[in-house]
Amino acid sequence: NEPPRDGLANVLFWGRVLFSCAFLAFAFAVTLAALFDGKTTMWDGIPEVVSIVLFFLLMSVVGMLEGMQIAF
Repeated sequence: NEPPRDGLANVLFWGRVLFSCAFLAFAFAVTLAALFDGKTTMWDGIPEVVSIVLFFLLMSVVGMLEGMQIAF
């Protein structure tokens, strides 16, 4: 176990957490904006909604694979 963080370490920790959340939200917004605008390399006949569903499906698979890597 780690010892409790002091004041500066606590501020730096929560600063990293907020920065990571802000960066994740920005990346998520940019990716969804590109998917909704049709700025993808998906085939021409595929609607944007299918691209978004595939994106979330594949990201879920990646998350499960990462979880299994840690578990085994």
